[in-house]
Amino acid sequence: MIKEVGIRQRASFDRLAAHPLQSWAWGDFREKTGVAVLRLGRYQKGRLVETAQVTIHPIPRLPWKIGYWPKGVVPSKLMVEAVKKELRKRKTVLVKLEPNILARDGAERMAGFKGRPGMVRGRPLFTRWSFWLDLNKTEDELLAGMKQKTRYNTRLAEKKGVTIIEDNSQAAFDEYWWLTEETTKRQGFYAHTRKYHQAMLLTLRQAGMAHLFKAVHEGKTLVTWIVFILNGIIYYPYGASTRDDRNVFASNLLMWEVIKFGKNNGCKLFDMWGSPGPSPKPSDPWAGFHRFKEGYGAKLVEFVGTYDLIINPLLYWPYRIGEEVRWVILRLWRRFF
Repeated sequence: MIKEVGIRQRASFDRLAAHPLQSWAWGDFREKTGVAVLRLGRYQKGRLVETAQVTIHPIPRLPWKIGYWPKGVVPSKLMVEAVKKELRKRKTVLVKLEPNILARDGAERMAGFKGRPGMVRGRPLFTRWSFWLDLNKTEDELLAGMKQKTRYNTRLAEKKGVTIIEDNSQAAFDEYWWLTEETTKRQGFYAHTRKYHQAMLLTLRQAGMAHLFKAVHEGKTLVTWIVFILNGIIYYPYGASTRDDRNVFASNLLMWEVIKFGKNNGCKLFDMWGSPGPSPKPSDPWAGFHRFKEGYGAKLVEFVGTYDLIINPLLYWPYRIGEEVRWVILRLWRRFF
């Protein structure tokens, strides 16, 4: 039996979450930003055995919607059909599905959907690659697994007097946001609004998942990170820094302290949240982040990728063509302006 999951089963829902984006708290946060959330559960003998959390987003200036189903498990065919049934009621064109399953483990399982109507490869929203660090190792083993330069920079930051502090206060968030604005402007990245980040941190903090860290040198905050912990895994989704960080390598020490924080909180794995993939070009805006994460001895992993679950076949292909045209225009804009 598949039905919508109620608040009383929040704990069971979270135990099955494969990633923070499938946690109950993340759904609560998205609802606070005005996004509708669908939570479905498959039950066997009254016990919750599979979940799906889908956010539903309006298409600007049109009466239809797009669903997003990020970082779950490879769904059962029963769950796929249940999601399609519910979203037809909500005038949804498609659901973008991005399972949190490694390509080597999930390719065969996803292949079971090939040839079935309504499931095609889609344009990704979440990066297909990430770095994973095994936290079952001792601290000495983790240090030995770092690249020599990374280990040197980490120790140098300690010698220069950088300190790492967990600070979940409003003042610390204000510093985080100021550094986020500086970083996005410097790197040319896109960031959600202050209101979005504030609601995200508050909601996930109340659920015990989010932690705000900062690296301080001579009384000045140089780097701030938000990390999540869920089901024995620590994640690094958000970070920001000032240019002055380059002089004292505060980010290197912050990464090391977050690794130890994860170990001390029983985490077995550190998911560093994203990478552009193997051997990125130096011109890739994410190449620096890739090298930084790689320096800690983490393993580059690939997920199964992005699939579009088609809800309305008549509208899907016009939407898909419009999506491709939009990305071409965005690339040209970034190139020439």
